Amino acid sequence: MTEVFKGSFTQQEPIPEDGIAAALAVMQHGRLHRYNTAGAEIAEAALLEEEFAAEVGAKYCLAVASGGYAMTTALRAAGVKHGDRVLTNAFTLAPVPGAIAAVGGVPVFVGVTEDLVIDLDDLAVKLDQAKVLLLSHMRGHICDMERLMALCDAAGVMVIEDCAHTMGAAWDNVPSGRWGRFGCYSTQTYKHMNSGEGGFLVTDDAESMARAIMLSGSYMLFDKHRAAPPPEVFAQIKYETPNISGRMDNLRAAILRPQLRRLKDQCAAWNARYRAVEDGLRDVPGLRLIDRPAKEQFVASSFQFLLLDWSADSVADVIGRCKARGVELKWFGGAEPSGFTSRYDSWRYAPSEPMPASDRVLAGIVDMRLPLTFTLDDCALIARIIRAEVGAVYQGLAAAE
Repeated sequence: MTEVFKGSFTQQEPIPEDGIAAALAVMQHGRLHRYNTAGAEIAEAALLEEEFAAEVGAKYCLAVASGGYAMTTALRAAGVKHGDRVLTNAFTLAPVPGAIAAVGGVPVFVGVTEDLVIDLDDLAVKLDQAKVLLLSHMRGHICDMERLMALCDAAGVMVIEDCAHTMGAAWDNVPSGRWGRFGCYSTQTYKHMNSGEGGFLVTDDAESMARAIMLSGSYMLFDKHRAAPPPEVFAQIKYETPNISGRMDNLRAAILRPQLRRLKDQCAAWNARYRAVEDGLRDVPGLRLIDRPAKEQFVASSFQFLLLDWSADSVADVIGRCKARGVELKWFGGAEPSGFTSRYDSWRYAPSEPMPASDRVLAGIVDMRLPLTFTLDDCALIARIIRAEVGAVYQGLAAAE
């Protein structure tokens, strides 16, 4: 009997009961705006910032409306202006080059390796083209951060980390987001904490965070922040920094605080699901698994594998066959953007040069979400289905040769 998976790849876990209770309390008193407090009350957003800063070991933290807003704010606070070139990954999602375009910057794309991380050799060649690197830890894959920072520091290039897929992860025990000047995180529904939309910006640089807080729309209420620089740092910055409102509200912060307390357990649960799929896909002819270095303490809320050098029709055949059995796979090699998948040459507002080595990798990337609503048995079943369908197509190709 042919097995079929009947679960949903987009259904997330419910908000924890204590998160629901905290949200109800905010709705009952009505003070959703982060600066609307009563008496000695501390806003949920301010408490969340303090707790997230402690979680990642940062001096300062700002809670914002989205991960994309965190990135644009970091770029503005870093001084990126219209026409400035900004290095970034060729393998990423549209909000990353979108953040660069939003501040008037021009993306300069850096290649991807077969391990799905930024190509550090390509980066070394291109470092003289920009003063900022917006580094995307795409789909939770973290490159050799010691080497990357050594290259960027030597070239005077500031690093801003996009950690939308790496909240809770680390490289050599240093949390993702704590290597560069800024770390940017997302709390959109499919990320590691869920408030629908939302995000964080962290840094140890007082002036940079003061600019970010003013940009976020603090008016002159920056003294209501707890994970922020002292008021004297704002003395001049408050006059010269525009208000580009993008604050997180207390309702979302209330939902997130209980999730933050559970983050380590949630990360372990994702990785158990990842390993279950990985174990089920070992030694499949034609399918390449992604090596995870010992120094990478990853968090895998999604799964990727490569069908390197397969034709587009053959990859599409695998995806179609898996879909018929209930397994939803996404392909980053498509010529046209589809859903959330797109390639560097899809973003026509951002000029790009052909990168044949990266194009080869992108053409083989197959992607799958791993929500925590899946059980380990679900993951084993999904792996069996992928294994069978990749095998069937591969055997067909071998027979045709």
